[in-house]
Amino acid sequence: MTAWTRFREKAWSGPLLALVAGIAAALTHPPFGVLPGLLGYAGLLFLLDDANPERPLRSAFWRGWLAGLGYFGLGTWWIGEAFMVDAANQGWMAPFAVAAMAAGLALFWGMAGLLYRLVRPRTAWRVLTFAGALAALEWTRGHVLTGFPWNLPGETWRAGSWPSQAAALVGAYGLTWITLAIAGAPAVWREGKGGRIALGAACAALAALYGYGAVVQSRPLAKGPPTTVRIVQADIQQDAKWDATRFAQIVQAYVSLTARPYADKPTDLVIWPEGALPAAINDYLAPGTWVRQAILDSVRPGQTLLIGGYRYEGPIQAPVYYNSLIALKRTATDLELVGIYDKHRLVPFGEYLPAEKFLTAIGFKSLAHLGDGFATGPRPAPLKVAPDLLTQPLICYESLFPGLARRDPNVRVLINVSNDAWFGVTSGPLQHLNLASYRAIESAKPILRATPTGVSAVIDARGRVVDGARLDLGKTGVIDAAIPGMGEVTPFDDFGDLAFFVLLLISAVASARPLAGKT
Repeated sequence: MTAWTRFREKAWSGPLLALVAGIAAALTHPPFGVLPGLLGYAGLLFLLDDANPERPLRSAFWRGWLAGLGYFGLGTWWIGEAFMVDAANQGWMAPFAVAAMAAGLALFWGMAGLLYRLVRPRTAWRVLTFAGALAALEWTRGHVLTGFPWNLPGETWRAGSWPSQAAALVGAYGLTWITLAIAGAPAVWREGKGGRIALGAACAALAALYGYGAVVQSRPLAKGPPTTVRIVQADIQQDAKWDATRFAQIVQAYVSLTARPYADKPTDLVIWPEGALPAAINDYLAPGTWVRQAILDSVRPGQTLLIGGYRYEGPIQAPVYYNSLIALKRTATDLELVGIYDKHRLVPFGEYLPAEKFLTAIGFKSLAHLGDGFATGPRPAPLKVAPDLLTQPLICYESLFPGLARRDPNVRVLINVSNDAWFGVTSGPLQHLNLASYRAIESAKPILRATPTGVSAVIDARGRVVDGARLDLGKTGVIDAAIPGMGEVTPFDDFGDLAFFVLLLISAVASARPLAGKT
């Protein structure tokens, strides 16, 4: 009996290997980028097939959940940093929040394992059943309680790489199905002719991903009007924003960077990130305030300034708060309001409290530091910031959602303002950059991304950061750049998740009828 056989006979070996499989899959995402970790999905498929024969459904759920625990534990540990901003009062909650987040998200993987085990066929083509079950539950994860589609398996590929370009065809969810089908195939390769065919098909699909991406990236992007932008990153840490004595310093940091001399002529746009100034927009932009005057003095006539922050409406006794992006045009003598965009997709338990009456009664509180949290804005709609420039804002969390900014061919650029300062110098902001860049690929539109502490960047319509147009974590400065050109309208922009649902249908057919001979 070999050491491996003795190990596999241990009751705890299956659960341990499931946890390791999930961690391996998580290592494919930034900042690690270990693509061999994709074999973690093959390991999970093998473990689901090898579930306890006496309790196969229960065992499959448990193993799927443990793989998800490893995946989300490594992928979302950075949320604990948000509790360290006010460490004296909230720091004790950090380990519990990280554990609860990972355990809760892992339920979707547990349900995927259960679903797979319920319907799996006996042929090697059950790899398609596996891909369909996990992809379907990942889609569900992206929609329940407004959704949290962080680090979808389809976003394993570095945005801007050749394989990532397939998101323009099928979106991040469709690419999730494809990635899982390819990554799961090694689990069945020893199962006769059917297994060898399945592995060969996976290798061909992988080659097709790279080949398609290479062709796409060889095509030039269309050039639009020569519009330029300055993105301001002041490197203001989140804990500094709760210190009222530092407010003037924060304002000075932003206005001094905004007013920094230009190498050429002044840019058309200036963008400040989400939560740039720690005060209500209504208050610091009120006529006659010193902050309004400081901002006015820092912007050149004709420039449009976009500022992310919170604002309120309604009576002072019961105000309604919105997380917003406002556009201000600098006239000869004043700042003119051009438009307002209110965030539509709010962070559950961070910006709003689901089932608020019940959860408040048992002790849960919103972490938004604004009492009752934010109100939901209308579904994302374009914002015209200049006569010839229609933009689509996406505030922070909204940049995670495939298809949220679809269907308007007149939009020239996406604007993603985010407050990643909550998460410090961790993997979170690096992952967020990668995920947001997928929205550029899906829509074939560039992205202008502004954050207070990094990573700010100009991203082209293929999901690539423009050379010299990136400010990393902990950097202070500005990015001056021209807005990149657009690509052609993508199939995903036209049809959304239709291709993904067709892929799920293929999984259903593969589960109902064998696609190959006996294995």
